[in-house]
Amino acid sequence: MSELVTGEAVALELRAAKLPSRALAVLIDLVVAWVAYLAISIGLLSATGSLDDAASAAVAVATFLLVLVGIPIAVETLSHGRSLGKLACGLRVVRDDGGPIRFRHALVRGAMGVVEILATFGVVACIASLVSARGRRIGDVFAGTLVVRERVPAAHLPFIPPPPPWLVGRFSGLDLSGVPDSLWLAVRQYLTRMSQLDPQVGWSLAERLAGDMADCTGVPAPADVPPAAYLAAVVNERQARDARRAFGGGEPGTWPAQGPAPAQTAGAVMPAAGEPVRPSYRPVQERWPEAEGRGGSESTGFAPPA
Repeated sequence: MSELVTGEAVALELRAAKLPSRALAVLIDLVVAWVAYLAISIGLLSATGSLDDAASAAVAVATFLLVLVGIPIAVETLSHGRSLGKLACGLRVVRDDGGPIRFRHALVRGAMGVVEILATFGVVACIASLVSARGRRIGDVFAGTLVVRERVPAAHLPFIPPPPPWLVGRFSGLDLSGVPDSLWLAVRQYLTRMSQLDPQVGWSLAERLAGDMADCTGVPAPADVPPAAYLAAVVNERQARDARRAFGGGEPGTWPAQGPAPAQTAGAVMPAAGEPVRPSYRPVQERWPEAEGRGGSESTGFAPPA
C-alpha cells in the first residue's frame, strides 16, 4: 500500500478496493452505458435511415466509441476518478501516490478497458485483479492508478504523551530532514505503547530509538535527558514546525502572531500571540526505575512506563 506520513508520524494508507466491489461498480457503469448506447443508436437509426450501409456502419462505430469509451473517460476525468458505479460503491480511482487522476490516466484506463472488459466480458480484468496484490487490472498498471475505498471508518489515533515543559523548544535547532518516515513511525508507536512495556524493555528500546534519531540528526542525544523524554521532545518539535508552516511564521516554541491556531483539547487555554507554548501537562513526580540505579534522584517530569 502507498503510505503518506503526516507531521504526527501517522501513516495514511490507501485502502485498495477488492474485486467484488470493483465488479459491482463496473456492472453499474456498463448497465448505464449500454442503456444510453441503445437509446442513442435507436435515435440515430431512425434519423439516418436514408444513408448507405458504409455510412451507417461508420455512425454505429462512432456511437460505440463515444458512448462506451469516450463518455466514461470524460466522466472519470471531470469527477477525478468517480464514475456513477464507483460513486454508488464508495470507490475512487487515484494515482499510485494518492493524488487525483488526470485525462491521460483516464484515457489509458478507458482504452485498455475496451480489451479487458468489453472484448473479453471482464475475464481478463478479473484475472489481473486477482493476481495483483492491490487488485489492479492491466489498465491500472499501465496508467499508474489504483482504485481505493473512500468510505472507511475513521481511525482512532492513540494519545502521544507530550514532553516535559523544560524540554519544549530545546531541540528547535535540530535538522530533522534526514529522519526517515519509518523511524518516525517507530518512535510514535513506542510513545503510545510505552506504558504497556516492561520498564527494562521499554528503557532499552527507547535508548535504541534515541540513538537512531541522533544518528539521523547528526547531534548526540543529551546525556541528562531520559531517552523517552528526548523522543517525545523531538516529535513535539516536528509537530510544532508543521504547525508553523501550516498556520504562518513565528519563533520556535510560539504560536504564530496571526492566523488560526491548531485545535486543542477541551478545557485547554490558548496562549496569547508570541507567548511560549506550554502544553497542558502536569509533571509526574516519579523517577524512572532505572534512574535510581544510575544514581539519579531528581524527577524527570516525564511519566515513566508502568
